[in-house]
Amino acid sequence: MEITRIRMLRGPNLWSRHTALEAIVSCEEHERAMDAIPQFETKIRERFPQLGSMHRGGHAESLSLAHALEHAALGLQSQAGCPVTFSRTVPAIDAGIFQVIVEYSEEVVGRMAFDFAFALIQSTLNDAPFDLAAALSELEALYEDVRLGPSTGSIVDAAVQRNIPYRRMTEGSMVQFGWGSKQKRIQAAETSDTSAIAEAIAQDKELTKNLLAAAGVSVPIGDVVTTADEAWLAAQRIGGAIVLKPKDGNQGKGVVANIQTEAEVRAGFVVTQAFGRETIVERFLPGADYRLLVVGNRLAAAARREPAQVVGDGTHSIAELVELENKNPLRGDGHATALTKIRFDEIALAHLASLNFTPQYMPKIGERILLRNNANLSTGGTATDVTDDVHPDVAASAVAAAKMIGLDVAGVDILCESIYQPLEAQGGGIVEVNAAPGLRMHLKPSYGKSRPVGEDIINMMYPLGEDGRIPVVAVTGTNGKTTTVRLIAHLLSETGLRVGMTTTDGVYINQRLIDSGDCSGPKSARNVLMHPDTDAAVLETARGGLLREGLGFDRCEVAVVTNIGVGDHLGLNFISSVEDLAILKRVIVQNVAPSGAAVLNAADPIVAKMADVCTGRVIFFAQNQHHPVVAAHRAKNKKVIYCDGTHIIASKGARVLYRFPVSEIPFTQNGVLGFQVENAMAAIGAAWALGLDAEKIARGLHSFESSATAVPGRFNQFQHKGATVIADYGHNPDAMRALASAIEAMKPKQSHVVISGAGDRRDEDIRDLTRILGNAFDHVILYEDQCQRGRETGEVLKLLREGLVGTTKTKQVKEIYGEFLAIDTALDSLSEGDICLILIDQVEESLAYLKEKVQP
Repeated sequence: MEITRIRMLRGPNLWSRHTALEAIVSCEEHERAMDAIPQFETKIRERFPQLGSMHRGGHAESLSLAHALEHAALGLQSQAGCPVTFSRTVPAIDAGIFQVIVEYSEEVVGRMAFDFAFALIQSTLNDAPFDLAAALSELEALYEDVRLGPSTGSIVDAAVQRNIPYRRMTEGSMVQFGWGSKQKRIQAAETSDTSAIAEAIAQDKELTKNLLAAAGVSVPIGDVVTTADEAWLAAQRIGGAIVLKPKDGNQGKGVVANIQTEAEVRAGFVVTQAFGRETIVERFLPGADYRLLVVGNRLAAAARREPAQVVGDGTHSIAELVELENKNPLRGDGHATALTKIRFDEIALAHLASLNFTPQYMPKIGERILLRNNANLSTGGTATDVTDDVHPDVAASAVAAAKMIGLDVAGVDILCESIYQPLEAQGGGIVEVNAAPGLRMHLKPSYGKSRPVGEDIINMMYPLGEDGRIPVVAVTGTNGKTTTVRLIAHLLSETGLRVGMTTTDGVYINQRLIDSGDCSGPKSARNVLMHPDTDAAVLETARGGLLREGLGFDRCEVAVVTNIGVGDHLGLNFISSVEDLAILKRVIVQNVAPSGAAVLNAADPIVAKMADVCTGRVIFFAQNQHHPVVAAHRAKNKKVIYCDGTHIIASKGARVLYRFPVSEIPFTQNGVLGFQVENAMAAIGAAWALGLDAEKIARGLHSFESSATAVPGRFNQFQHKGATVIADYGHNPDAMRALASAIEAMKPKQSHVVISGAGDRRDEDIRDLTRILGNAFDHVILYEDQCQRGRETGEVLKLLREGLVGTTKTKQVKEIYGEFLAIDTALDSLSEGDICLILIDQVEESLAYLKEKVQP
């Protein structure tokens, strides 16, 4: 068994809506039936007992080693705690070749699990041991390391429930919600609306205290010092128990609480100095430690925190009690469990020493031993939810503190005897206000009710009714994609929206080119959706990107499929037939939002059938208003677009809603160019689905240019010696038919065509090009240049010549080596009234060359 290719599908794809690993697996003949390998299934289950059934639905079909690899890769992830459920193995046309697809939730974990699964298969075949425990331990550790922490994860989960799109921006906790101009970002519980100044204020504990006091919030008195002598003098002035804390600190780091003697003060001062030169000395407020979470203008949750501690049983020492408590299944090393293992470190030992205890001390039954002063959960502390018990005045003080600092999300730390009473009445106060507070104590309190604080944060960022989405139009098909994309973008621009657009020519944001080349894949789509100036996105979605990574978005508002025809690029990447191609391209239709629409070419049967998989509405278009699909859809009182010869008409049932004269749509040349009429109908359908009114659509149709500058390589027209020269990037049989029909309708005196063929097409596909053109053009120039793609020199020309055999119209054939020389040869042969179609290969370079030679 050999793995020949692995792809990570990071968006909805050919197989599912899940992120997934896709591997091409080659099996030898004896590996294509697992049952033929003696005791294979028994041996693999000995090594991986948790491996589930490999026979879906109880079917007893013969399974290959590729199937075993699939199930092992999924099962290993599942046992490591990953929430994955989908996998599939599909045999290719070639015997022994399989496509193995396995869902992953974290990409690096999915890849590691696949490698372990392959090692498991090999060890089973070789009767070698496989260390399952070590593999699962490594997978679990990696998953714990790379997955979102509880704070970020709760916010992301809440966004998913609200149908708000998200994208993880780093390996850490930075996440983007929403698209384009509606995007917002978080890093843990810090949002993109969190003020940097507010965060700096919260970091400065003395400034925080002064501001809170000015706002009338109860805070403990104290001073800022820089030496141990100053600390002791301040402690004497304050009197009684004090707290030492770094002036610039957070999360309880460096805090030494409830000390009083000179020795304790001097020792505590040393601890604080590890976190900054300045130390705050303030009155120790007796009572319990409470954390109140403020989100926006309201109290979202509250918890009472207690430091890590053990309770004596009369038979075990403190060290033994810690060891026993850390075996509690509720305690773990990371954030996956409700409690963290107690950290029995130097700080804990020093605290015990301050209480005159040693680790070997055996507490009496029921005796409680605190292991540190602060109640941080990450060191083994506990939290009890008290949200419902907070006195309204205390909640109001917490909200006022957050607002005074300027934080939209704040963790307000309070020390008081009782959370049921106002702070002033009991001598309590606010001791800290924290930016980016941890949420775990509210999501998974040690005791009490879990609070939906992730939802609170998402609802603050996106009030109910907002989902952070912008209009997204995905366009695919065999021909006409780029022109349709550009026209839709132009129509949306007429409404004042800043449009992000991806095409095979580049990426555009608000009509400005930001990236060049073929940008019709998911990476470019993601870049557009990340750009803050994007109010709407129109994305050309080509087969290559879909196969390579899947979609660059989770769903679209509108999916447009221009046509499939006889297809293109068949025989590559396991897309062997038109049906295979249609299944791939319909992915955008399957991922239309329920509130959205698919705009489908009714005249193409394989496209029309895609309506069956659309969860939204369907708008059919066709030039023939009497086409059965159009007529049936219209009879159901649904939306259709058709052409009556002089107008493009949009109707819902029998009611005509829009009428657009083709004479007012210049790039159709008064309806002569049928393929441009179809492109216009597809774009009108998208605009209609997005709610654009007729006036804006009509204005956009009239002002749209199809020049070499606006739409390079798409039926760009020039004049030369009284002849018309047309440059087009058409490169498949359907494009040839459409172009030949258009030029015939233009009634040339003599017709000329310049053509080559891409070497990565099948032989028959290359022959078809000239077979069509030979019946439509008087003069044919064949050339060979940059696009051989694995073919030998002269091989493409030979196939093109073979396609001309038996054609009826071509009177003259020339063969040229070099695209520019072929263009020169064609231009030299033109006379007034002729039309010459040049099928360009190097779009940018060829158009630049043509512009030097001819007039636009």
